[in-house]
Amino acid sequence: MRSGVPGFVVAAVAGILLVLPAPAVGQSALSAGPSIEPFEVGSPASVGLSAEGLDEATNLLQAHIDAGDIAGVVAAVVRDGTLVYHQALGHRDLESGDPMPHDALFRIYSMTRPITALGILMLHEEGRLDVNDPVQRYLPKFADQEVLRDASSMDPSETRPREEEITLAQLLTHTSGVGSRGSTLYRTHGVHSWDQTLEEVVDNVAALPLFEDPGTRYRYGMHSEILGRVIEEVSGLSLPEFFQERIFGPLGMTDTMFRVDPPRRHRLATVYRPDPDGRLRPHQMEAIPVTEERALTSSGVGLVASTMDLLRFSQFILDGGRIMGGGGGGEPLGEEPLLRPESLRMIMENAVPKGLLPLGGSGYWAGSGWSLGGFAVVLDPYAYGHGVNPDEIWWDGSAGTRFWIDPHENMVTIIQAQISPAGGNGFREGFKSRVHASILEHRSP
Repeated sequence: MRSGVPGFVVAAVAGILLVLPAPAVGQSALSAGPSIEPFEVGSPASVGLSAEGLDEATNLLQAHIDAGDIAGVVAAVVRDGTLVYHQALGHRDLESGDPMPHDALFRIYSMTRPITALGILMLHEEGRLDVNDPVQRYLPKFADQEVLRDASSMDPSETRPREEEITLAQLLTHTSGVGSRGSTLYRTHGVHSWDQTLEEVVDNVAALPLFEDPGTRYRYGMHSEILGRVIEEVSGLSLPEFFQERIFGPLGMTDTMFRVDPPRRHRLATVYRPDPDGRLRPHQMEAIPVTEERALTSSGVGLVASTMDLLRFSQFILDGGRIMGGGGGGEPLGEEPLLRPESLRMIMENAVPKGLLPLGGSGYWAGSGWSLGGFAVVLDPYAYGHGVNPDEIWWDGSAGTRFWIDPHENMVTIIQAQISPAGGNGFREGFKSRVHASILEHRSP
């Protein structure tokens, strides 16, 4: 079958990102300027967005910084392949007083999952696996996994045989019965830690029972870790090698990594958590910092990335699996898309069976599906409470990051801060609503 990304070269400017001086509030529009692979820099009006509306988005973010909800933020908007908004506000680190740079590095946590899902879909296209395959075909330790008699039980001996095999598609859609790394059962048994290898972590999952039978419930959990091990087994590469050779290198993602090396540490944004008085204090989210060597290369929550790299990844999906050339606007590198239409549909469309919907009873969960590409899918925008379109795909990270890919408006919106808990008084939702409201000319998908 036709190969995926390898063999195509991106004319990326390695390690060089747009570094604009942080504008004063009220000066959000970017004037036309040099291209940044693969984007052209243009004005909001050139792609049917309101500069005044984007100014309001900047004002809102500055207000959240002034209120102490977040220390700093980087946000960007690309429409029709043109970068029209790229703001860095506040501070990367409050203690040092370092301002937030445009090329700041952020722990993206669960936004790692769509990258892992893309790897699985690439291997699916090549015929090296099928998403309907049972996971035990690649990881035999899952063959005898049983199911808890009571999903709330902490006794892993109180089990029954499972009724069906776990498929890769169920892992991709969080319907396999595998639990969350934050579950009491997994924490009690030390399933996930940064001093264990990915193989060890996945073996830990296989050694414990499922919470319910595969295909019977949506349960957000440690599925991407298992999928990362499948990638390693099928490709013969370590996960970092596969990501670099198949995804990061071809897409020009020069600032996405599992560990922040010394030359880039000055760009890593500090995570903050409010103290009882509401003051932001530095917060260490992992026992082993992301700047140090760690045994675990987590395919679920392990990556650090710049905003520009996430724009490249998102635009690749929005462009139908094509790697775009420089100058924005749209000349693909290569005559054929690197993902077939079927794979793009897997990324963009809900794959959770109707019988398992809604995913939750309130908020956006009540209006969302989940795709084989590792994204939440907007099924009912009215459930969201902020500006989204039907069929928009998105996901976020547990330290205040989020990206949206909107096929209807041909637009990518990304916002990154480092705050725990991630809510930050709604800074992400408010920003997206103002970007959504700034649309003057609507597009058709």
